[in-house]
Amino acid sequence: MFPEYRDLISSLKTEDAHFARLFQRHSELDHQIKNIEDGIVSGQGATVETLKKEKLHLKDQLYVVLKKAAALA
Repeated sequence: MFPEYRDLISSLKTEDAHFARLFQRHSELDHQIKNIEDGIVSGQGATVETLKKEKLHLKDQLYVVLKKAAALA
């Protein structure tokens, strides 16, 4: 996710608690979705759709933080 911001992501994960929480939740959702889609964990279609929407919303929030931080750098 956002390979052009790899270094900035590493910095923000340690320096910005809000960013770190968003990033962690995004990773958790990604893992949950993958497990449901791979059949490792049972889940309904609506559940996956809801999780994907939340994940996308978090990704949008992460991008906003990254853009602001990049502009300040």
